Amino acid sequence: MKKKLSRNQTFMLITVPVLLLFFCFNTLPLIKGFMYSFTNFKGFGSYEMVGLRNYADLFTDARVGKSYLFTFKFAILATIVTNVIALLLALGLNAKIKAKSALRGVYFVPRILGGLVVGYIFGYIFTYILPAITGGSSMLSSTKTAWIAIVIVAAWQSIAQTTLIYISGLQTVPEDVYEAGAIDGATGWKSFKELTFPLIIPFFSINMVLSMKDFLMVFDQIMALTKGGPAQSTESISYLIYNNGMGGGQFGFQSANAVLFFVVIVAISVFQLNFTGKKEEQL
Repeated sequence: MKKKLSRNQTFMLITVPVLLLFFCFNTLPLIKGFMYSFTNFKGFGSYEMVGLRNYADLFTDARVGKSYLFTFKFAILATIVTNVIALLLALGLNAKIKAKSALRGVYFVPRILGGLVVGYIFGYIFTYILPAITGGSSMLSSTKTAWIAIVIVAAWQSIAQTTLIYISGLQTVPEDVYEAGAIDGATGWKSFKELTFPLIIPFFSINMVLSMKDFLMVFDQIMALTKGGPAQSTESISYLIYNNGMGGGQFGFQSANAVLFFVVIVAISVFQLNFTGKKEEQL
């Protein structure tokens, strides 16, 4: 008769392979990338240690500065657009309407599509369909409008998940709160401002952090739509790291850029959580 595995042994058999895979494909590359950031490695051949020179050069490289400026501008606008539209959709889908569950499912479809697939579809729309309708040129061909097209695509795909999180938050608000508020005259916008929003701030915090993180790391949409053009006007940090690190002979330099970018994302996320956490305490 075979001996049954204990509960702890079963957990170990499940956990250890996952941890090994995580270490091999996540932690180990992270450590190696950090090590390469102190070298002049081109991605091939021999290399030498250069100390902190790569990190110092990051602050004087005009192309790196331009990519950071674009990424922050894009991330801030896309985060605002996504959360405003998602909150409005969530309020509508949380109301007493017919086919509410079916509509929620439909709104989530964009999220399950790959970023490259969505990018190529919208690229065709911006390049051929819209110019045919409006008689103008493609949004992707102008330095003034290409980044707006990327905001539209990225927000369209991210609104789905953000909406569902807001719906989850709205469903935690008891009906008694609205009934008591209605007695005191809190209806419409006043009800949302004084009752609903304060109670869903934790969900708002989650969405703001996730949205900002995802948009700061934007890559798929840029790869599919513009490849950083025109004239490097839509070159995000992630795309610059990939493009110049993998094919531009700047593996060591872009590894330093990746380390700096990681620190920036962590710092922004911590700041957001602390800021919204203080707002929650005040309420």
